[in-house]
Amino acid sequence: MMGDQPDITARARRFPPWLKKRIPSQGEAAEVSRLLAELKLATVCSRAHCPNLPECYARGTATFLILGDSCTRSCRFCAIEKAAPGPLRDDEPEAVAEASARLGLRHVVITSVTRDDLPDGGAAHFARTIRAVRARLPQAIIEVLTPDFRGAEAAIDAVLAARPDLFNHNVETVPRLYATVRPEADYRRSLGVLAYAKRRATAGGMTVYTKSGLMVGLGETADEVRTCLADLRAAGCDILTMGQYLAPSSAHLPVVRFVEPAEFAAWEAEARALGFAAVAAGPFVRSSYQAETVFSTRKA
Repeated sequence: MMGDQPDITARARRFPPWLKKRIPSQGEAAEVSRLLAELKLATVCSRAHCPNLPECYARGTATFLILGDSCTRSCRFCAIEKAAPGPLRDDEPEAVAEASARLGLRHVVITSVTRDDLPDGGAAHFARTIRAVRARLPQAIIEVLTPDFRGAEAAIDAVLAARPDLFNHNVETVPRLYATVRPEADYRRSLGVLAYAKRRATAGGMTVYTKSGLMVGLGETADEVRTCLADLRAAGCDILTMGQYLAPSSAHLPVVRFVEPAEFAAWEAEARALGFAAVAAGPFVRSSYQAETVFSTRKA
């Protein structure tokens, strides 16, 4: 799977200095790749061409991609292939649990493609995967990064019933840009998913942190970002990630602006002032990047 990673070195010449990243040695990363290949598991790190893949694999971590590796939606920022998905892999939950145990993960992140073709959007498969990991690693923190399930409350309930520790759903960008960036999604629906998950978990006596992520550099304004942060807090979102959008290829949306590290620091401070329990903001920040560290910084 290491062969699927983006050519960061070739692109670095076009990037500002703060987006140049040292590639770590391949020792541990190669082991992670071999394990994933052995268990026939996909990762969003690989399929989405994440620039942090070498670093995360070298640390012995990966974000598992379930429900297949092709998507029913065509978001213009994402490298995951849009195609007719195949049948669900029945033993995938156990394979994710096996990989998590063999990697010794203390914080397991599980995400998926969007499966609008499934009646429940894949919610039952998410729940099975959570329970399989919990059975193998009862002390691990389990974080799920879900699609919007078309806003279906029954699907969100099914995921929450498996008791993840974090329920993550990304708004990705500001509402004005949805038609361009993720035309088959809906900003208010995504906020509703987060709000409903928080409300239901609280009503059920569960401690579930809600989390969301935002990309910048797509042409949003500062006021639009500020409104988005306020909307997320109003929806009860506990944890925020904010990172630089990087185009996976020339066929994807171009980067409008490279945001400087000092601006990310200012956004992080502003988000903390709004009351987010934890915030990670920086050029290389992604939803699951250093998820364990981000979660550990949370405030009550």
